[in-house]
Amino acid sequence: MSDQINHECGIALIRLLKPLEFYQKKYGNINYGLNKMYLMMEKQHNRGQDGAGFASVKLNARPGEKYIHRKRSAGKQPIQEIFQEINKEIHDQSFNKKTDNAPYLGQLMLGHVRYGTFGKNNIESVHPFLRQNNWKHRNLIVAGNFNMTNNQELFDNLVKLGQHPKDKADGITIMEKIGHFLDDAVSKIYRKLKKEGVGKMEASVLIEKRLKISKILKKASKDWDGGYAMAGLIGHGDAFFLRDPAGIRPAYYFKNEEVVVIASERPVIQTVFNVDYDKVKELDPGKSIIIKKSGDFSIESVLLATEKKSCSFERIYFSRGSDAEIYNERKKLGKLLFPKILERLKGDLVNTVFSYIPNTAETSFYGLVQEVQDYMHNQAIREIVDNKDKITPKRLDQLLSNKPRIEKVAIKDAKLRTFIADDINRDELVAHVYDITYGSLKKTDNLVIIDDSIVRGTTLQKSILKILDRLNPKKIIVVSSAPQIRYPDCYGIDMARMEDFIAFRAVLELVKETKADLLQKIYKECREELKLPVVEMKNKVKEIYKDFSNDEISKKISKMLKEDGINAEINVIFQTVESLHEACPKNLGDWYFTGNYPTPGGNKVVNQAFVNFYEGVKKRAY
Repeated sequence: MSDQINHECGIALIRLLKPLEFYQKKYGNINYGLNKMYLMMEKQHNRGQDGAGFASVKLNARPGEKYIHRKRSAGKQPIQEIFQEINKEIHDQSFNKKTDNAPYLGQLMLGHVRYGTFGKNNIESVHPFLRQNNWKHRNLIVAGNFNMTNNQELFDNLVKLGQHPKDKADGITIMEKIGHFLDDAVSKIYRKLKKEGVGKMEASVLIEKRLKISKILKKASKDWDGGYAMAGLIGHGDAFFLRDPAGIRPAYYFKNEEVVVIASERPVIQTVFNVDYDKVKELDPGKSIIIKKSGDFSIESVLLATEKKSCSFERIYFSRGSDAEIYNERKKLGKLLFPKILERLKGDLVNTVFSYIPNTAETSFYGLVQEVQDYMHNQAIREIVDNKDKITPKRLDQLLSNKPRIEKVAIKDAKLRTFIADDINRDELVAHVYDITYGSLKKTDNLVIIDDSIVRGTTLQKSILKILDRLNPKKIIVVSSAPQIRYPDCYGIDMARMEDFIAFRAVLELVKETKADLLQKIYKECREELKLPVVEMKNKVKEIYKDFSNDEISKKISKMLKEDGINAEINVIFQTVESLHEACPKNLGDWYFTGNYPTPGGNKVVNQAFVNFYEGVKKRAY
């Protein structure tokens, strides 16, 4: 992706089902679980590089012994930083052969990587979050990949309960909500045990056994609206992992007699634990994995599953392409774009060079090139068959040697860091984030270059197109493997303001040319809609797009991207929503492109986002 977007978080949970000595004997390393966690977090660094955190729980610790350890970092290399510190502490700590006193070496581990959103990138925002208590079964550790659309409501509900949350962040709000019902469950069990004549010390052990984690989660999540996959550890040794009812955020797990592993990505588990594709299962929407202190494993229904709307944008861009399904889906996205490209080229493949914007569009590029190759091959066969009696050896040689022209045209030199304050110098830097391979094109050539998505169009406009134009192509066709992004996200992606989207800015231009009063009309409708209960709200912003075709908007985007000084003709082609669904049939969450939000809170967010835009308010809509 040419535009930087902050999005997903990555979660990793490991429960060792055997004593630590087992892994030392079998694998020759007492750090077996810790090393696996490090690998799982590194293999998910694509999901977050702004912060990382780790927490562990030791089982059966004696009073006075530390049984919860946590380490977080918001540094430049957060994963490496926290594990370097952990390993140093383990090395420096004297401990016996049973590892009873070794810090961080627990049977239960939780890891998290994150992107900072909306300017919040400090240590206090880094997961896992910890809710502390002197009773083990009241300690709670939570980490997640989520955004809640109704976080203000959730915060207000906590205040009504008499709580005083230390932060309004949804991570804190969610943890405190779970913590409230955990406390409530513990208190109820204790009162029953007291009536049974059980002493206080004995009660603690029985409370741990009787806690129904799924029941706690059902109560806590009753009014949540958002996309979420979250993990939790309880101080005595229970653990859980919960996925939202629409399956917006991903979750995968693996279990054998030695370990339970849960992660945001399937190939992470496959690689780190060397298991086959079919051994790693997807957690169903609305379900929770419960792992008791005893090691008992169960999958329980917590929330009633709705229509599955797993995030397609995550599939296109953020997920690891080493997953077999994702790899083939991304290739198909490229393949399905070819007919439109051929139309724009008027069939001239001989004078066309194909390339991609590094690096996430590479797989779609392979699919596109394969389709071009198949087309050229079939064209050659057809001409040979139709002219078998009169075709010349020279022409036959030409036909047999025809193949797509492929060049590595664009090179990403560096990840730009916005440490330069003034806009002039920043623009100069942006313009040179990408470089080109000089001599890769002729002046008579068309250039087709594929990107996985076009969101804001800023980098295309300020950098990529300008520098590609130095190659002197006749025409530059920029192809997006994703459809036009028209609506804000509220489930995890840092795309909250409508005016950031080039598709929205393009339709604004079209509206000004044809329907100048439409904006005010939609604004009034959005204001009225926001007065209704959330469950009754509808997306009123859809109206701005309904009278304009995809091609009309794409043409306007093409004009907007061509700045003064660019000589080549600029064309932009977007994937259709229909083709997106064909390529990614299991990830039908398409609200970015269609405005069809999977939860009621989405409609509230999009209406509020338009109101904010119209009023000039520069803030997130939720």
